[in-house]
Amino acid sequence: MKPLDSKKEYQNYVEQKSPNSPIWKNCFNAFWVGGLICSIGQIIMSICKSKGFSVEISGTIVSITLIALSAFLTGLNIFNKIGKFAGAGSLIPITGFANSIVSPAMEYKSEGYVMGVGGKMFTVAGPVLVFGISASIIVGLIYFIFI
Repeated sequence: MKPLDSKKEYQNYVEQKSPNSPIWKNCFNAFWVGGLICSIGQIIMSICKSKGFSVEISGTIVSITLIALSAFLTGLNIFNKIGKFAGAGSLIPITGFANSIVSPAMEYKSEGYVMGVGGKMFTVAGPVLVFGISASIIVGLIYFIFI
């Protein structure tokens, strides 16, 4: 194989070797899996409300249940398979956040509970927490000052 002489030749080479992504199939899978996750949350919410819980308590129960379920499925390596199939459909809801905490914790458990699990648990979710909390404080202060 001869060396590539220009950027255009390299770009053509990359396009030939790169597989085309089935974008419509991926979007469809993300849509229905994300919808299924949200539907499961809505079913749990309806059950809680039918048992007499308030909307706030029901929402808390839904969040805790979905987080626990996704953490459990991540531990069994099932959630990662769902994520490969559905892409962003499984990562956007709260389940993706739980997965982003449990996955690094599992990966580094061989380094011990403090330096491995404790130290690496928030490597992915940490920046999300920091910027999310910081943004909410700034918006809250702006709201407090101007409204």
